[in-house]
Amino acid sequence: MTERPEYRLREYGAVELAQQSLTASDLVHLRALANDRLLSVQASSGGWRITAGSVTGAVSLDRIRLVVEPKLPISGEQLIRWLCYSLRIAEVRTEVVRGWTTGPGGFADLVVAALLAECRALAADGLRRDYVLRERVEPVLRGRLDATAQLARRYGRIDRLHVRAHERDADIWENRVCGTALAAAAETVRDAGLLRAVTRTAASFPRYRNPETALRALTRARYTRLNLRYRAAHTWAGLVLGGGGATDLLDLTEWRAGTLLLDTPALWESAVRRMCEESARRLGGTTLAASGARSLTVRGDLGRPRFLRPDVLVGLPNMDGLLPVDAKYKDYGAEAVSRDDVYQLLTYSAAYSGVRGGAVIVYPDGAGPARRTLAVGGPAGRLGNITVVGVNPAADPEDAERQVGAVLNESAPTGRPGGAA
Repeated sequence: MTERPEYRLREYGAVELAQQSLTASDLVHLRALANDRLLSVQASSGGWRITAGSVTGAVSLDRIRLVVEPKLPISGEQLIRWLCYSLRIAEVRTEVVRGWTTGPGGFADLVVAALLAECRALAADGLRRDYVLRERVEPVLRGRLDATAQLARRYGRIDRLHVRAHERDADIWENRVCGTALAAAAETVRDAGLLRAVTRTAASFPRYRNPETALRALTRARYTRLNLRYRAAHTWAGLVLGGGGATDLLDLTEWRAGTLLLDTPALWESAVRRMCEESARRLGGTTLAASGARSLTVRGDLGRPRFLRPDVLVGLPNMDGLLPVDAKYKDYGAEAVSRDDVYQLLTYSAAYSGVRGGAVIVYPDGAGPARRTLAVGGPAGRLGNITVVGVNPAADPEDAERQVGAVLNESAPTGRPGGAA
């Protein structure tokens, strides 16, 4: 991997490439990513112009490697912390990722390092074994005779027996997902030392022949006390493999080795959702999803009905209605809140917050923490307040959580004391 030229760009940034830098298969892959608005590729006077969307990560192509860096001033180590927080898994130990934080591989190598650490821990503790059905031909009966195979393949002869038996083996889906992800990680890794470590560890795990089979296994994954220790490894495996399983933060395009792209707005939404959940719980309240009967529905327009949903609804004791909170992955520390977002939050406020309308925007602010309140009114009086909260992504998630909790407590509409949450 190290011989490929590397091109770096930021989210929403662009890079110019020579005509010969991309092969036909590269263009097919990039156009698939463009369909999901992750990257776009266009012909230019000098060759090709690639523009990044709201993603961070790496794409290894036939002749080059693209690295998309986050637009926020955040270290790779801190990005991993926020990812763990959003996914509700234990933080990766600092010493595990510290060796890769300043390397050329960036975020992609950090995810692989986290996967490697979890898989090493699983191997050290002993891989889980379960009963696996085996079919084979034996000279004596071991297990159950497969009468159909015996008649069809040996025409009833009994010199060799077709048998079926359940045996305890490590060749089960939990281990195969890890092995498949480690093999895929070798296509993503930039650092030679990390590549060697991944290759050695991968030898301890069985794997699927097709990585898409591993993705399907992740989408069906269920965790009990018997396999719960695999959840963290499977979370990182899902990131490496490009989707499914324990997280919805990933692009769901067709799998291709060497592609690891994180949907950063989805990561921010997930982080804000958890901050609100933890804060509401400490304040004696709860959070609700704006789905089903709680979603706003637009009917009567062309096409099918449309739904409007804030990212989270917060209910606190003595609150009149619910407080809508929306995560915005925008630079609202340096620019005014857009008209569309003001209209959107006012709609949420009117729908959920009762007679004293209120709503909250939470955005990432590299210079934060920050806070301001937009007061919206007109000839008929006050329409509502929108509290705009800037959370510094360089801060610990728990500190940001406390900041958001204080805002929720102060912003809660309390028009009628004792109102239902």
